[in-house]
Order: sequence, then C-alpha cells, then structure tokens
Amino acid sequence: MAETKIFAGPRVRRVRNGLGLTQTAMAEALSISPSYLNLIERNQRPLTVQLLLKLASVYKVDLDDLQGESGGTASQLREIFADPLLAGEIPSPQELVEVAEAAPNAAMGVVKLYRAYSEQAKRLSDLSDLLAREGHQTTLSATRLPIDEVRQIFESRPAHFALLDGAAESFHAALGASDDLTSALKSWLQKNHGIIVRSLPVHVMPNLRRRYDRHSMRLFLSERLSMHDQLRELAMEVSLLALTDEISQELEALALSNEEAKRIARFELARYAAHALMMPYAAYLAAAQRARYDIDVLRARFNVSFEQAANRLVSLAKPGSSAVPFFMMETDSAGNRFRKAGAQGFPQAKFGGLCPRLNIHAAFAQPGQILVESTEMPDGASYITISRTLEGPQAGFGERVRRTALMIVTETAHAKDIVYGEALSASTSAVAIGPSCRLCERQGCLSRAEAPLTRPLGLDEMVTGLSVFDFQ
Repeated sequence: MAETKIFAGPRVRRVRNGLGLTQTAMAEALSISPSYLNLIERNQRPLTVQLLLKLASVYKVDLDDLQGESGGTASQLREIFADPLLAGEIPSPQELVEVAEAAPNAAMGVVKLYRAYSEQAKRLSDLSDLLAREGHQTTLSATRLPIDEVRQIFESRPAHFALLDGAAESFHAALGASDDLTSALKSWLQKNHGIIVRSLPVHVMPNLRRRYDRHSMRLFLSERLSMHDQLRELAMEVSLLALTDEISQELEALALSNEEAKRIARFELARYAAHALMMPYAAYLAAAQRARYDIDVLRARFNVSFEQAANRLVSLAKPGSSAVPFFMMETDSAGNRFRKAGAQGFPQAKFGGLCPRLNIHAAFAQPGQILVESTEMPDGASYITISRTLEGPQAGFGERVRRTALMIVTETAHAKDIVYGEALSASTSAVAIGPSCRLCERQGCLSRAEAPLTRPLGLDEMVTGLSVFDFQ
C-alpha cells in the first residue's frame, strides 16, 4: 500500500517555534537530519505517517494540529481578493492557499480587517443616505469603481435622453421600417456600411451576445438570444453608427471622470438609443396612454419583450410630453441589483438589501406571473408595485436558466391611470414596507433581516420579541 504523504511544513515550524527548539534539536529527536527537516518545513518534502507518529510520541503533538485544514481561511481570502478593488493583485489562487498555510493568524487578521471595512462602508453609505433624505449635506465618500460611477449618475437623473430620443425618432421615420424593423435595420447596415448580419450557434459563440468582425464586415448575433433581444443588439449596432454624434453629446454631458467609465456609459446610451429606435417616443407614449400602460399590450404592439417595454415606459419623461412617472428595478433571486432607473420618489438604500416584503422577491415563486400590490412607507407615502420574472438567454440542456425579476413602481395617486390599479381592492390594506432593514424603524416586523442603523438593539432577558433584531 502506498504511504500517505502530507505537506504541512508551516505547521511543523509553528510546533518547533512554540517549543523553542532549533532545527538541529528537533531533527535529532526525530532521528532525521537538520537539512531534511529544513526541506519539510519549506514543503519540499512530505511529512510521512512515520514522522507524524514520531512527532506525536516525542512532543505530544495533537495530530489534528498537523493535519488541520486551511481551506476555510483560503476560501475566505479568495472571496476578499475577488473584490473589484483587489482584483488582479493575486495572480494565482494557490498563493492564497500558501498564505493561509504559512501565516494562518495573519490571514485571519486580513479576513477580520476586510469584514470590518465592508461593514463600515455599508454603515457610512446608509448613514449618508439617511442624512441626505433629512436635508443634511454630507461629505462621506468612498473609492468608486467606474461601473459604480456610471450607475450613480444614471440612477440619480431622469431616465430620459432628449437628443437620443429625437434622433432615433427621425431615423426611424427615414428608415420606413413599417412592421419589420429587423429587416429594415439589416438592409440599412448592408447598404450604408457593407455589414452583413448573421446568427451563430451556441458552440461557435458560447460566451457572447453580439460580435462585430471588422475584417469580414459581419455582425454576429448569438442564437441564445430571443428574437426580441437579437433585435435590440442589432438596433444597438445601428445606433452606434447612425447616432454617433448624439451619443457623444449625451456622453459628454454626463461629465464622467475616466475613460473606462465613459466606455461603460457609451454602452448604456447605445442601449437606450436602441430602445428609442424600437419604440419611437411619440408613438409609444400615445400607445401607452391608450392601453393605460398595460405592458403586455405594449409588448405585442411593438413586438418587443416585457423587459424592453417596461424599460421604455420608465424613459417617457420628456418635459411637456411625459407619461405616468415610473421607477424600475431589476434583481436576481439573491437580491443583487442589476439596474435601477426612472422616477426618483421611490426610496431605496444603496446598501443593506431591499425590503424583504416587496413583491419582487415573491415573483420568483410564480415565474411569468404579474404581481401587483399597494405598498406604504413608514412616512405614509404609498406606491403600486408591479413585479414579474424575466428569462435570460436560452440555456442548453444541463444549464441553469438565468432568471431575474423586474419591478416597476408608481405612486398610488396614479392608480386610476394605469390598468394595474384595477387589481387593487379598496378593502385590501397596503403592505407596510421600508427602504431597507438598516433604515427602517417599523416595530415587530416579521421580515426584518438586520438591525436598524438608527436605534440600539432592545435585548432583554425577560422579553423576546417577534424579531431577533428588536430595538428600543
């Protein structure tokens, strides 16, 4: 039978240093040479079963100490160094394993320090939000990644870009697309730029939605995408070519700080332009008002997806010609937020998660169904929330479907103007929600997931509340 070999050099070194022994003294007691012990401590030789037994016999060492797992610490280090602020600092995961093996106490110190940093960053951000809502100016700031800068700018302004809407509407009219926008866009690309559009199977383009090959002058679209998403990718490519000046002007107006942020924002502006091209402003606004903002009716009328129709609703904010103001948010089942846009009245915290009582979470239990609820904030503000799941690109056999949920929100005062207001019964009370658990002070909430930032916990040996985060 093959002899079991264990590489545990740093642990042997810790045992030796803890006993105050030199390598020579320990080697002599173990009946091996000092040079061999040196190789063992540097993980260049294995610690055999015989040596393990010798160590246990001579120094009364617990074998579990020598065979202990460092995988937990290494896993935590991998999570830390996956943070975008540290990405690229460690070239190989093996290096993190070596750190956890060689200096476990220092590694745990890094883990604790990062946890403290993350917690303080969240608390400061939430506190900043709280003070800002109360009218206090704050100077709290944090290092921002380009994507965070872009998101903050897009989410803090109306989701309407007048130059792009005007240009897209004019281009659509000149295109004469009639009811077949896809064919019209393909013809325009070939006629004006010599670009041929082709769909590629998954095995040829497994990881991309769209790719433009400058050499062969071909635009490739993935067969994973639905026909609606393929149309959007096609419209984005056309927008980047036909609306270059307008996109550049809108990009310049955003006043971004670096080129990476500008690249990301340019993509988002092209996406907006694609929606404006697929659903021209005046026609879409008129149709939305006639249909009382019924997203399913609009998606059929303009041959787009539910997500695209909802996105476009949020952008109908042209001064003097606007629609019912909507706020939109898209999340996954873990609560990660991908997109926020639209009306600024709906309160939400930057960190700490969404309110667990929002129906966007319940949508995952009823895929494809539209859930409508009346909700009320602690300050009395009331909203209608409309949520539905979205399916991602087509998954192959054995792949897990990417499913997210979209929620659009408007004030309850607009209930009579939208078809979803009919789902609300006068006898049904509004669901009590909050911006996030960290900033919510509702007592006895069964859904509370975190203690509020603004109150001390009300721990009492004589009283147990409904929530483990009951506060004073």
